[in-house]
Amino acid sequence: MTASRVALRRLTQARIALGRAGHALPTQAQLDFQLAHAQARDAVHVPWNIEAFAGQVRNLGEEALLLATAVGSRDEYLRRPDLGRLLDEDSRARLKQLRNQDTDVALIITNGLSSTAIERHGIPLVQAIRNAYRTRSFRLAPVALVPNGRVALSDDIGGALAARVAVIIVGERPGLSAADSLGIYLTFAPHPGTTDAGRNCISNVRPPEGLGYEAAAAKLLFLTEEALRLGLSGVALKDDLSGWLG
Repeated sequence: MTASRVALRRLTQARIALGRAGHALPTQAQLDFQLAHAQARDAVHVPWNIEAFAGQVRNLGEEALLLATAVGSRDEYLRRPDLGRLLDEDSRARLKQLRNQDTDVALIITNGLSSTAIERHGIPLVQAIRNAYRTRSFRLAPVALVPNGRVALSDDIGGALAARVAVIIVGERPGLSAADSLGIYLTFAPHPGTTDAGRNCISNVRPPEGLGYEAAAAKLLFLTEEALRLGLSGVALKDDLSGWLG
């Protein structure tokens, strides 16, 4: 492999400049690919230990609220994305009892398409977000934990709670370079039918290879404050964090 290819590979986790053995990939590159593929499949299919996760959330001093989507199984979740966007009726009824017009932020956590990401990075990220939010006077709903959810589930939960802003942490779709990436989506005035143009996304939260927990929390704090101040989110809300930091 030439020096230029070696230097190029230091700049990215993408599978480039792998070399070759005859007409095929070198053995090590092929084995690395097979391992990454297996890790991506495991990330999608491994169960999320939500009870243990709820216990860790409570250890942080936060109330954990366990909810469910309309999904009946993991296989159905993968086949029916629409059901992962909706709470089941029992969960929706429970949320309506908690409905409070004074709620600023509804924080939601779901394994999405990567339980590995939630198990590996979920609690440290929640702790960083909690610490960032505590520097402000935001009124927070109990932390909602929901297996088999999609991004738009935040509309259903945020709307049921009458929260001004909904924030959902979700396991992102695994790739062959990353099986443990978390995404954070923020929506102002969440309600069913909100389009993705109305959301702000912070992606690739997975230190040390991706965005760090504190950096993600700082960005989320900025977006939350701006969303509440301006009364909007999505494409109209610009991520000018550098100016905010002064």
